[in-house]
Amino acid sequence: MRIDGKGLIDRARPVSFRFDGRSYSGFQGDTLASALLANGVTLMGRSFKYHRPRGVLTAGSEEPNALMEIGTGAAKTPNVRATMQEIFDGLEARSQNRIGPLNRDLLSVNDLLSSFLSAGFYYKTFMWPRAFWEKLYEPIIRRAAGLGALSREPDSGRYEKAFAFCDIFVIGAGPTGLMAALTAAKGGADVILAEESAVVGGRLLSEEEQIDGLPAAIWLENTLAELRASGRVRIMTRTTVTGAYDGGTYGALERVGSHVPATPDLPLECFWRIQAKQAVLAAGALERPIAFPMNDRPGIMMASAVRTYLNRYGVAPGEKVTLFATNDDAHRTARDLTQAGIDVAAVIDSRAEIQAKGDYRVITGGQVIATKGRQALREITIRHAGGEETIATDCLAVSGGWNPTVHLTCHMNARPVWDEAISGFVPAEKAIPGLIPAGACAGQYATAACLQAGIDAASQALIALGATAPDITAPSAQIEAGASDVLWSVPGAGRAWLDFANDVTTKDVKLAAQENFRSVEHMKRYTTQGMAPDQGKNSNISALAILADATGRGIPETGTTTYRPPYIPVSIAAMGAGAKGKGFAPERFTTSHAATIQRGAPMIEAGLWYRPSYFPAQGETTWRQSCDREVNMVRETVGICDVSTLGKIDVQGPDAGAFLDFVYTNTFSTLKPGRVRYGLMLREDGMVMDDGTTARLSDTHYVMTTTTAAAGQVMTHLEFVSQALRPDLDVRFVSVTEQWAQFAVAGPMARDLLNTVLDDPIDGESWPFMACGPVKVHGVDGRLFRISFSGEHAYEVAVPARYGDALFRDLVARAETMGGGAYGMEALNVLRIEKGFITHAEIHGRVTAFDIGMERMISPKKDCIGKTAAAREGLLGPDREQLVGLKPIGAVKQLTAGAHLFDEGAEAIRVNDQGYVTSVCFSPTLGTYLGQAFLKNGRARHGETVNHVDHLRGIETLCEVCDPVFFDPEGGRVRG
Repeated sequence: MRIDGKGLIDRARPVSFRFDGRSYSGFQGDTLASALLANGVTLMGRSFKYHRPRGVLTAGSEEPNALMEIGTGAAKTPNVRATMQEIFDGLEARSQNRIGPLNRDLLSVNDLLSSFLSAGFYYKTFMWPRAFWEKLYEPIIRRAAGLGALSREPDSGRYEKAFAFCDIFVIGAGPTGLMAALTAAKGGADVILAEESAVVGGRLLSEEEQIDGLPAAIWLENTLAELRASGRVRIMTRTTVTGAYDGGTYGALERVGSHVPATPDLPLECFWRIQAKQAVLAAGALERPIAFPMNDRPGIMMASAVRTYLNRYGVAPGEKVTLFATNDDAHRTARDLTQAGIDVAAVIDSRAEIQAKGDYRVITGGQVIATKGRQALREITIRHAGGEETIATDCLAVSGGWNPTVHLTCHMNARPVWDEAISGFVPAEKAIPGLIPAGACAGQYATAACLQAGIDAASQALIALGATAPDITAPSAQIEAGASDVLWSVPGAGRAWLDFANDVTTKDVKLAAQENFRSVEHMKRYTTQGMAPDQGKNSNISALAILADATGRGIPETGTTTYRPPYIPVSIAAMGAGAKGKGFAPERFTTSHAATIQRGAPMIEAGLWYRPSYFPAQGETTWRQSCDREVNMVRETVGICDVSTLGKIDVQGPDAGAFLDFVYTNTFSTLKPGRVRYGLMLREDGMVMDDGTTARLSDTHYVMTTTTAAAGQVMTHLEFVSQALRPDLDVRFVSVTEQWAQFAVAGPMARDLLNTVLDDPIDGESWPFMACGPVKVHGVDGRLFRISFSGEHAYEVAVPARYGDALFRDLVARAETMGGGAYGMEALNVLRIEKGFITHAEIHGRVTAFDIGMERMISPKKDCIGKTAAAREGLLGPDREQLVGLKPIGAVKQLTAGAHLFDEGAEAIRVNDQGYVTSVCFSPTLGTYLGQAFLKNGRARHGETVNHVDHLRGIETLCEVCDPVFFDPEGGRVRG
């Protein structure tokens, strides 16, 4: 099917590839679709619902039919468009959505049952018997759903993400985009030119056209050379702009290594975030099909695609081609085919008066009313003024006009505007700030108009940047848009397909309207129109026209569905490049990690940090034995715990105190240097964000600590407050979490141990509770804070991180000589529950300061973030679930986090739910299980009995409601 002398492929470089296990050959520059067509392969896939045979329909990213699985094993990628996949030696492609061979798909039996599988059938069919849903219906539907299949292996491909910045971003490198980029560059702007194809040129690559008296290919080469010589244009081919976002940001997917054999260091794709001051959208237009009976057979293609395969790839999609069109543009396809020596059986033009523009037969006022050929088109039946006629043909090229590619202009909620002159939607004015639609995507179809539109759009962008637009004369061009008629569908026997991928017909859309799904969005969901990988690029406008006719409305009144990013399917691996394996969850190790591992401690993850769960001693066989020992050790002697993972944010500046007053509920500007204060931080909605201590080291210098898990969130919050809410405050802050190794020394002997490592010993008067300041540890400058998360006499000593390992080993060794040692997260959790301290198990995002009994920490003397929101109706009062403690009092003693609470004797069902448990532990200090929970009106119910019910684990325990502070409620030990 190759045509000598045609195409832009490199015939000196043959390429071997495989499709469905068979070997084929093509040439460098071929796509998978063009190479298969060249080898006479027309059957390339199966439709989603009815598994009807389907061939390639288009030549671009809008392709709904020829979706392939590319690669094997872990490298397999489903739903790759054969029209975009370039062939290379060793390429393995496989058709999808089938059982058995492609030409004998067992699931094609669905097509015989199509009368029972109309739009919305699943809403009506699988309602009875009710018990069958989970056991029969759902498993069958899930197995049949979807198109391609994943390998179920970890993705072995490499992906990248990158950022780029420019003055003017030109989207699309057809005639409009090329002139826009050239104009912008001559105006002194830095330009990025993005083109989703492998080469620039757009539709010029598919045309026999002259520009400025030169063949289009020569003009392209000259223009490209001029762009490169300017030094101001970055040309990004194989790059599809997928979405438009706030602030001139655009997402773009670059296919980096998908067109060559796998190379270890070459990524498959790169996802770009491109920041542009101005942008020009030159995305062109998409040819729309005509919905006529049985219009989905392999061999039925778009007229522009036939022209593309002929002129760009040198491939004849058929031996005897027929065209069905409503416009002059399609006649160019007939002209090019006849000039290439391909038999054009006829051009069926729906217009009553039209003349041939070449050596081929024209049937005026004609319509295709039937087709034949199960796996390949054999013949069509047409209706015209003279009656009906049958034409033998193996390729039918269809053109119902053009739809401007407006998708990107709708990504910020703008709706396109109906243009009656072109019977299509065009972008709304200023739909995307800074984005200027131009050329065919704005409804200008003539080549000369597109070239001028590119100059005008770039000039407008330059002026917006404050630059001077250059004086450029648009090149001359021959091709005009020509006249066009409107024909959305053809009545007749048989199904007329709209959405080829999802098997939506004109009858389905009419049925949706009949069943009162008259809204375009409701119709979309009822029929699944436009919900396939192509997102309805070929079918949406025709479906809207059918819906408008069925509901007696005009197309503008019917409206459009919502176009959302991404414009094309984007692999999650590309958007999250680098975020797999350790890249997804990086392992963060403390300075004491090696020493901890040497002591046999099992590690657990906490906010990406790895911390010891417990430190097993000789003879201990369970974690509880180790945990109980460590708790008793802290209560009786001294324990060492690495707390370096707590977020540490250095806050400095003349307004540091005022800044902290604004982000915390309580006041920090009055805190004296050398002192520490506990603080509570709210979100803007009044819910608790985080808690921690902040130390004042000098008049203008504070050190804030956050919980381990929320360190990043708090840092982001502070940045937002500083930049957006209080830019008037002179304050700077930086995260210093990794710069300091910090260790808790807790227990009655804590001061005695510390005095063995401090150059200057301390006492209770010089270091009272909540004091802080500089110290020297074995001659190293450090910091000491007298704070406690255990309820015991305790300190936290900090040194530069490079000394962390040595200090931890030294402290633990000294503690062991005093009957103490290291303790882990399990013991730390028990110690804090005994004392009623909260963690993010309690401040989980749905609780207020009132809920945790800290409403008095919201200072009445100043404003703070979340203060007003926290006082809203419903966030205060006895109906709120309030923090309480729990003690088991029945025969069952076990408590579990996540269990729910009910009044004693009440049925354990949702409507009787009184609260839930957040944290539990066994307390060796008190010899019982303890829990923290949220209970409705909990603070007024101390002493009551509630029923703790864990349906998942089958545990039911009677509990006494207590104050959450179980141990040393007076705080004598921490202050002693």
